[in-house]
Amino acid sequence: MKIIVDAMGGDHAPLEIVKGALRAKKELGVELLLVGREEAIREILTQENAEMTGIEIVDAREVISMEDDPSTATRRKKDSSMAVALNLLRDERGDAVVSAGSTGALLTGATLTVKRIKGIRRAALAPVLPAGEHGVMLIDCGANVECTAEYLLQFGYMGSFYAKKLMGCENPRVGLLNVGTEDTKGGELQHQTFALLKQAHEEGRINFIGNVEGTGVFNGSADVIVTDGFTGNVLLKGTEGVIKYMMKALKGVFYSSTKNKLAALVLKKDLAAMKKSMDVNEVGGTALVGISKPVIKAHGSSNEASFFAAIRQAVAFVQSGIIDEIKENIDYMKLKTE
Repeated sequence: MKIIVDAMGGDHAPLEIVKGALRAKKELGVELLLVGREEAIREILTQENAEMTGIEIVDAREVISMEDDPSTATRRKKDSSMAVALNLLRDERGDAVVSAGSTGALLTGATLTVKRIKGIRRAALAPVLPAGEHGVMLIDCGANVECTAEYLLQFGYMGSFYAKKLMGCENPRVGLLNVGTEDTKGGELQHQTFALLKQAHEEGRINFIGNVEGTGVFNGSADVIVTDGFTGNVLLKGTEGVIKYMMKALKGVFYSSTKNKLAALVLKKDLAAMKKSMDVNEVGGTALVGISKPVIKAHGSSNEASFFAAIRQAVAFVQSGIIDEIKENIDYMKLKTE
């Protein structure tokens, strides 16, 4: 399997990105197509004493920054590492693209270059949060993007396929994020989406469990949470902030006294396991579900470990067959407006 890597995307590019890719080559056995400024990439490969077998470099001189307009970035910067990487995926030079660059630019670029699966009107972001036995997928259309009930219904289907194929959920439970669990809660968007998801459930096509409020996201009551992009982004960033605060607070408690330090030694393995279960670096990134070929958005702050995890996710995505699953079920997923 060959992974196309946007080597210049992210806060710590290209060093941490290339190091993470090299780790994936060693541990996962993938081939690499590294896209970016060739001299910078080669310098890192030399520093790391990398074995060049299975590594190809494609020179791309431009870099898409967070200040670039996401809606036009890949079109205006055609020689950027992200744009070139997506072109290579479209041309079947590799099996998946992994980038830690701008989320908006990657989503727009993937939609325009690689294209959506026929019948899918909008690709969705699908981060997996640490909750329940398998984690919980939060699937939305991205921040600052207007959602409709029909889009969210389609996202519910795609999220259900993802949870079954990649998260090990036999019959994924799909919930609608809302301010309460009662059927009448929320605004017009939530009311319309609830009705469509309920109808799909009654037709036996999706396992819709109803509304899920914020406090229920992490108690394992649902495997897939459908929401609009703004709300989803607030929940995602809030979750990351709470996890960081909790880990910092726990560290402060265990280092506050000799007695607590001794307790920390006794609980060291359990604490390490808990930290790992809540570590965003263990997931690595977010799949763009609905794109016709695998594209993974790694965390913008990716270090070596996080980018390695994003490539691991890309490998699992390729092997899962989820794109074929969506294509096979597209007839009943199509929106009424088509």
